[in-house]
Amino acid sequence: MKKINLYLILYIFGLTGFSYCQLKIGYVDSKTILSKLVDAQDARQKLDAIIKDWQSDLKKLEDQKKEKQDDYDKRKLIMTEQIRTDLEDQIKKLDQQIIEYRDKKFGNNGELFKQQEDLMKPVQNKIFNAIQDVAKDESLDFVFDRSNAVVLLFAKEKYDITPLVMDKLKLQ
Repeated sequence: MKKINLYLILYIFGLTGFSYCQLKIGYVDSKTILSKLVDAQDARQKLDAIIKDWQSDLKKLEDQKKEKQDDYDKRKLIMTEQIRTDLEDQIKKLDQQIIEYRDKKFGNNGELFKQQEDLMKPVQNKIFNAIQDVAKDESLDFVFDRSNAVVLLFAKEKYDITPLVMDKLKLQ
């Protein structure tokens, strides 16, 4: 009889204890927040202007190379060996410059990555702090970002804290 009472007590305690341990989960859509945040739009515009300048410089290098290549192709039969070798070297150098420029500006650790980090870090921190504040206010245990790598196959609308974060950031 004592065993049954012990099991019954443990069972009841387990049920009541379990109900107090339920997790509160919310999610945000950071793309929606970023699309409405003026600071993010300004950073994106600055980044786009930088990219446009770099692409223009890259296009100039590519045009120079194409011009030299076309000139070489047209005249290679009448060129002396020395001139042909010189032009081939110039074309190879331009090819190398193009590759180096692309890598320097747009590569994995290129200036684009660094500029993006410099411009977007304050915006991301602002959003992150607002999400943390809302999560604390709502006593949430976890907050997922619907628009990134985390796959939410289904989420009830009532768990979406995007509007609360936008209110915290004073967005419409």
